[in-house]
Amino acid sequence: MLDALADADERIRVIHARTNGGVAAARNTAIHAALGSHIAFLDSDDGWHPRKLEWQMEHMEETRSRVCYTCYDRITEDGHLLSRVRPPASVDYAQMLRSNRIGNLTGLYDRALGDAAFPAVGHEDYVFWLEMVRRAGHATCVPGDQPLAYYRVREDSVSADKWRAACWQWRIYRDFARLGWLSSSSHMCHYAWEAVRKRMA
Repeated sequence: MLDALADADERIRVIHARTNGGVAAARNTAIHAALGSHIAFLDSDDGWHPRKLEWQMEHMEETRSRVCYTCYDRITEDGHLLSRVRPPASVDYAQMLRSNRIGNLTGLYDRALGDAAFPAVGHEDYVFWLEMVRRAGHATCVPGDQPLAYYRVREDSVSADKWRAACWQWRIYRDFARLGWLSSSSHMCHYAWEAVRKRMA
């Protein structure tokens, strides 16, 4: 199907990996091959509003933002709404340390910031957007409560293992953000609360 789309539209390029290197390797390969001025990510089982990128680009031009994100819905495998995630109007690095405010499928960044890489660790998308917000100084959200993306929650996904996810988060604070033990513990409390709040929205 993707090859047929590429044949019909020269803007689409399909890259076939020889082996399955995981999500981080796939995204890094795509970043390296991309030719455009901005980059966004969409996994195969998630979805975008048809005008998501258009509205994000308009918002970035109006606000001079280098990183942009949107509201999104968390849905079941068969499409039923679980919760709507309404992130704040803007976030800086300190706020991102408390919780990942940027759903990976909603993020868009200006490549003038330079391309970061997804590390081969759990919560690789959080590490990526944490770095992009650090470079940009802040990121902004497209105004309004309308969800512009749809994240499909799978029961067997690796992120469904809460203990493993918490261990990944601790490693990010200690190894990537290089926070001390006390600061890491404080941020873990915020992370846990925000994780619960997202699912109650």
